[in-house]
Amino acid sequence: MTEVNDSLARRNVAVLVAAQALLGSQITMIFVVGGLAGQQLSPIACFATLPISLIVFGSMTTAPWLSPFMQRYGRQAGFYVGAIGGLVGAAISAYAITLGSFVLFLVGSYLTGIYMSAQGFFRFAAADTASESFRPKAISYVLAGGLISAIIGPQLVSWLTYNNPDATVMRFLPVYYAAIALNVIGMALFVFLRIPKPPVSAPGDAAGRTTAEMLRTPRILVAVICAMVSYALMNLVMTSTPLAVVGCGYSVSDASNVVTGHVLAMFAPSFFTGHLIARFGVERIMGIGLAILAVAGLVALQGVELTNFYVALILLGLGWNFGFIGATTMLAGAHAPEERGRIQGVNDMIVFGMVTIASLASGGLMNCSGGSAVEGWTAVNLAMVPFLVLAGGSLIWLIMRPRSAA
Repeated sequence: MTEVNDSLARRNVAVLVAAQALLGSQITMIFVVGGLAGQQLSPIACFATLPISLIVFGSMTTAPWLSPFMQRYGRQAGFYVGAIGGLVGAAISAYAITLGSFVLFLVGSYLTGIYMSAQGFFRFAAADTASESFRPKAISYVLAGGLISAIIGPQLVSWLTYNNPDATVMRFLPVYYAAIALNVIGMALFVFLRIPKPPVSAPGDAAGRTTAEMLRTPRILVAVICAMVSYALMNLVMTSTPLAVVGCGYSVSDASNVVTGHVLAMFAPSFFTGHLIARFGVERIMGIGLAILAVAGLVALQGVELTNFYVALILLGLGWNFGFIGATTMLAGAHAPEERGRIQGVNDMIVFGMVTIASLASGGLMNCSGGSAVEGWTAVNLAMVPFLVLAGGSLIWLIMRPRSAA
């Protein structure tokens, strides 16, 4: 077996961390202003957050074709497609703002989802040239780049909109211009990637397992389930948090600070999550992540003091980090190179499909479950229970199986 060159892997990780930090900033920027712009553009107030859901939906529908595309043409080509999608999406969104067109704004949001999908494959690309021991660390480091983008994006929004006297939707136009620039500049980073394309199968070569066969493989199945549950529950609760915080009598500034604490908790642990996986095993870290998500829900159900919101959302971010990085690591080690184009695309389609449903359900649970913000917030957190049982049960099932069978 040829030894993997971790010097090459570390170089690729450095490029991907930079791309995650720079290009990824557009997602945090657009998530901050997308709903606000949608609120002013939409003819129906209930559809204000639809642009955000369209971004996630775009990511879900892009993953099934983008992953095979990268399997054939390489990671660089796929990442260029993603950046171009982000560029065109931001440009169309900017144009929609000048026209006051909500429908065109939704089109731009969907195309932004192409970039979001490509960004999701950064973590898998980090594993492509890494040894088995370095793989969880590589994935973890790349996701840690999200911490930088989570700081850069909101700060850019604040700077671009600071002291802007325009109360119309036009005040968000500079944010989309900045997103265009980030995509143009960020594309230059991919020149420095050195990830070999998978070998092209010759007639008669084994093509690997079918998608159905892979999804019946216990480790792949459990990895997909745990990634789906970790990401969807994080999105479900996070989306409702500003509504809950403000609805319980606190300020918009308080809601912003709670979400900031949550985002920091999502990405800051990535600097050591890979080391924990290498030290204690991926199953244990995934299990701890699911347990932390459960504790986050319990804390939220104990009351609506500001401290409860802070603690619950910080635990939610930490649980997502352990659960999602663990599931990604498990999946990356459970398939052959010739199979990655199919299974990684299907994985992200399932994950972001569930995230799309969660983002749509979050507002409904929050606003339509009872007559108060407290009752809505309770419904959101109780909705976590069946999904945590599903993920926790699947992980226990995997651990109880003989290693050869799993």
